[in-house]
Amino acid sequence: MPDDSPNSWEARADAHSFYGFTDLPTIQDRGTIVLTHGKGPYVYDVHGREYLDGNSGLWNMVAGFDHPGLTEAAKAQYDRFPGYHAFFGRMSDQTVMLSERLAEVSPFDRAKVFYTNSGSEANDTMVKMLWFLHASEGNPNRRKILTRLNAYHGVTAVSASMTGKPYNSVFGLPLPEFIHLSCPHYWRFGTEGESEAQFTARMAQELEDVIAREGAETIAGFFAEPVMGAGGVIPPSDGYFQAIQPILQKHGIPLIADEVITGFGRTGETWGCETYGFMPDAIISSKNLTAGFFPMGAVILGPALSDRLDAAAEAIEEFPHGFTASGHPVGCAIALKAIDVVMNEGLIENVRTLTPLFEEGLARLAEKKNIGEWRGKGLMGALEAVKDKDTKMPFDGSLSVSERIANACTDQGLICRPLGQAIVLCPAFILTPAQMDEMFAKLERAIDGVFAEVG
Repeated sequence: MPDDSPNSWEARADAHSFYGFTDLPTIQDRGTIVLTHGKGPYVYDVHGREYLDGNSGLWNMVAGFDHPGLTEAAKAQYDRFPGYHAFFGRMSDQTVMLSERLAEVSPFDRAKVFYTNSGSEANDTMVKMLWFLHASEGNPNRRKILTRLNAYHGVTAVSASMTGKPYNSVFGLPLPEFIHLSCPHYWRFGTEGESEAQFTARMAQELEDVIAREGAETIAGFFAEPVMGAGGVIPPSDGYFQAIQPILQKHGIPLIADEVITGFGRTGETWGCETYGFMPDAIISSKNLTAGFFPMGAVILGPALSDRLDAAAEAIEEFPHGFTASGHPVGCAIALKAIDVVMNEGLIENVRTLTPLFEEGLARLAEKKNIGEWRGKGLMGALEAVKDKDTKMPFDGSLSVSERIANACTDQGLICRPLGQAIVLCPAFILTPAQMDEMFAKLERAIDGVFAEVG
């Protein structure tokens, strides 16, 4: 039970906080966990309790919570030049250097970068860019945006319209012209007797059919996460991107890789598109871009879109869009250091080293009778809870099984995330094998306790 005395941290949090993406019954029963600091992959609350954060914050604290190089980069830049914008032909030297670095590490031969404060804003910006360039090229009706069911692209009105989650209906979303195709999750949505190759072919045919129905001349772009993150860590079916990209190219529809979660090492490569062997027209980056030490997003434009947008902007002498903190010098200094940390301090190599251990742990827990599937790529994984393994029947939603497992994990000193009926893990890249063992031991105790109650 939470400490409900009037001056407790839990009561103070509840009195003045309006919660987002938070299970309110859990808050009422257990109270808010108020944290004070972190060390490595661990965080600590006001009562001194330690938690191994199996979600690395919100996918993003990949270098842990106290990396000295990142804090020093922030301090040094605050002392030198604490804030500026990127409007009116002025920007910080750190912004210039970060754009150069992002172009260098991108999969593109050449690239240009536009900065935002989040992944949501970056996806929103990319949509406006597509609308802008199509209108400039004489195709003002080319406005429809294709995404997939279960995709997550953000929370602005536009990016939430791209997000294929039913909860957005409470806002009257999606807006018109946003179309959600099927989720490419073979285990859940493959039909009886359908092979994975046949499932992938069906996804590709659906894309062809939607383009034929809507008209290619009305479609502005197709957005896809290499691995669906907040949809429950859903890797695409085998050959998915190789099947859909030729269709998009045939119809002149740009493919935008939303790499907010997968970018900078989560899948074991710098970019998720490299993991899955496709070349997008643009990349959306955030989260790992600053290792969680600063709010930042970026649109990284490949050469074709960069050239087309340059021409569109030159025609009216500007691109009329931006944010006060776009290209913030402190954020850019942190991002420069974060990229160095991930790519040159052994973090990506550690992801590759830990991935077999991670997969072994997930596979072992998936042998339990109420786990229907384990899935993942690199250091992002999920376990899908089911009432019946053979039929893949989920538990009744009223049981809140994944939320109960997450709460039981908290009691064990582990933070993990419930998504639908799945439990999601995306630990920091600095995890050790011993900490990996600790994570799975705590998760197993929590799972066993909850399944004993509901199974």
